[in-house]
Formats: sequence, C-alpha cells, structure tokens
Amino acid sequence: MTLGGFSKAVGSKEGKIPQSVFFQNPKAGRGRKGDSPGGVVPGGISPWNSAILLIPMILLCALTPALSQEWAQALTPRKWTFPRDHGAHPEFRTEWWYFTGNLRSPSEVPYGYQLTFFRQAVQVKSRMPENPWSLRDLYLAHFAITDIPKKRFRWKERISRTGPGLAGASTAGMEVWLLNWSAQMKGSTIVLQAGDGGMELSLELIPRKPVVIHGRGGISRKGPNPGQASYYASLTDLRTRGFLKIEGSKIPVAGRSWFDQEFGSNQLATDQTGWDWLSLYLSDGRDLMLYLLRRADGTIEPSSSGTLVFADGPSRHLELADFRLSVLQRRKSPRSGGLYPSRWRVEIPSAGIDLEISPRLPDQELTTEGSTGVTYWEGAVAGNGRSAHRSVSCEGYVEMTGYAGSLGGIF
Repeated sequence: MTLGGFSKAVGSKEGKIPQSVFFQNPKAGRGRKGDSPGGVVPGGISPWNSAILLIPMILLCALTPALSQEWAQALTPRKWTFPRDHGAHPEFRTEWWYFTGNLRSPSEVPYGYQLTFFRQAVQVKSRMPENPWSLRDLYLAHFAITDIPKKRFRWKERISRTGPGLAGASTAGMEVWLLNWSAQMKGSTIVLQAGDGGMELSLELIPRKPVVIHGRGGISRKGPNPGQASYYASLTDLRTRGFLKIEGSKIPVAGRSWFDQEFGSNQLATDQTGWDWLSLYLSDGRDLMLYLLRRADGTIEPSSSGTLVFADGPSRHLELADFRLSVLQRRKSPRSGGLYPSRWRVEIPSAGIDLEISPRLPDQELTTEGSTGVTYWEGAVAGNGRSAHRSVSCEGYVEMTGYAGSLGGIF
C-alpha cells in the first residue's frame, strides 16, 4: 500500500474532520469496549452517525514552508532495527500500520478483513505547552470485514487526537491503538483487536517469513523528486488464527494475513491522481506486491514498482518494466459512481507468473467522510494461473484510489 495522497491532500478544502477530534469525552479512553468511534461529543451523539457534526478541516498544509521542511524525508537507505521499527516514527509526517487477511472457518467458508491505523502529524512540535490535549498528531483507523458467504461488506472508521489515552503509538515497538481498536506485538505474535456494533475481530498473527524491505536500496519511490518516497516494510506471510464476530455470530477462523508499514513526509507529485495496489499469496509459496501510480494524463508514474517474495523468504525488487497489470473488466459503483477495475491479468515474465484475479465480492468500497475523506475500494481477491510455469491459485487484497472523486481529506 503506498503512502500516496495521505499527506498530499491533507490541506484539501474538500476534507473535513469530525468535531469529536476537538471535543472528545475524556472518559472514552483506551480499551473501553463499546465506546463509539473517536469518543462521544457533547450530547452523546456519535459523530459517525451525524454528518451535521462535521466541521471544516484544519488546513494542515497551510504551515509555513520552513516548518513543513522540518519533517524527516525518505532520502537515503535506512538502517532498520526490528522490532523497534514496527513502532512509530514521529519525525516523519505520515505513517500507517496496515493489516489485511484471507481467512476461513473450520468448514472452509471464506472471509476477508482489513484493519488499518493511520498517524498524520499536524505540527512538527506542538505550538502549545505539552499536555494530553495537544494536537500534534491525528490518528485514524478503518476496519472492514468481507462476509463472502452472505455477500456483504461491512466497515467502520474512527478518528481522534492523541490524548488523554484515546489514541497513540509506541516508538519502542508495535503498539498502536485508537480507543478499543489495537495492534500490538507480543514477542513474535501480533495481536489485533477491533469491535464496533455488530462486527468484531480478535486475531493472533505469527510471521512465517522475515521482514521484507521494499524499493531499490530500501527507498520506495513514488515520484522523481527528492523526498517523493517512503520507507516501506512488510510481513507478507502471517499465520492467522482467532475469530470474527458478525451480527452476533462468533466464527472461528484461520488463514493468512499481510502487514504493511510505511512512513514518509512528501510522497505524491501534483499530477498523480490515484493508485492501484495489490498483495497476493501464491499457492507455490511466493508472495507478490505491486503498485501503479496513475497520472492525470492517463500514463503510469515510472517510479511504480513491486516486490516478489520467494517461498524461503528472500525477495526481489521489481521495476515497472518487469511486470504488467492489465485491466480486463470494470464495474461502476452504484454508490459513488466510481468506475473501478474488477478483473486483472498480472504478468511477470521473468518469474513465469501469469495470473488472472477478480474480487471475492464486487462491492468492497469504503466512503470515509468521517475520517480520511476518501472514497476507495479495498477488498479480498482470488484467482489462478501459472507461477514458474506451473499451475497455481492465489488470493490476497487489492486497493484502488482516485476512481471516485479526488484524494481529498487525509489519506
């Protein structure tokens, strides 16, 4: 998943932040089961259920040029240290922790999930004396379950300032939370918890492959200019066990998850309008990540790239010339009107990979007016084809932005 327009569009006049960011209930702290998203505004009204409580977004990009330059940039190869680098990097403006998974019940019924935490810095340093209510960072989160057997896609969103205890991320290792949604690494196990209304997940993820560092020389480029890049690491094969709860039904599940973490400060160019990103597990043990950044003139940004991860753990960087991602079919969203790709052919000739993939459910679109302000498609996919010239099946996730309006808001 690319950092993309998360920071590019922070100053968009189209974006809005819910009033709850500024008027949180101080009792709605971390880990309180049943808290409404982002706390409770005066009167107890959930801001996600009432658009009238939205107020104009802070023009975060209106900071002076000198101040905006104080955030660190992804310019040179990084010396990574894990598990510390699974934690937060507050010297960079934008960061996210991103989990997706393809799961099955004991009777082999398939499900998908997404749980994503975003940190967006508002100021390099707080302009007020440090206190729990300082607005240095915003935290946002998206949670989705793809209920394939019932052909239903459910999702929730949240946004909050940091304190006191409402949201945050440790700099010592993976521990990020927004109210009672959390991702925490305990030893070598990642524990995910999220619940809202009739949907819930509780999962344990254990890596089966080492950390993958994306990009040439550890720099994942998003454009031609200095700083148009991120630091991007993944755990691509996480054995996953736990349960999902959908409409009161607790469902034991097992399968595989993918974890992405990116951080940077200045990624997209002004002529880039969106991206297509995919992560795939192949049945021969190889994993694949690709992303294409689309430009306003209809061409693809030459910095677009990918990574092929081998069954025994090593990985190989893929330049744009090394692969082809062809759209075979499109579908118009009945909600947003966005015309999204809905079937793809994935080719990597040098690896003998030729796959055809499609969504497990056509409608997996999120319209996140209450947090990032972006309408995007993020969902479970599956397919089959050939890898190393042998027949394989595959499954994974695809994300598509910029097909239903601009990248306004925070994303």
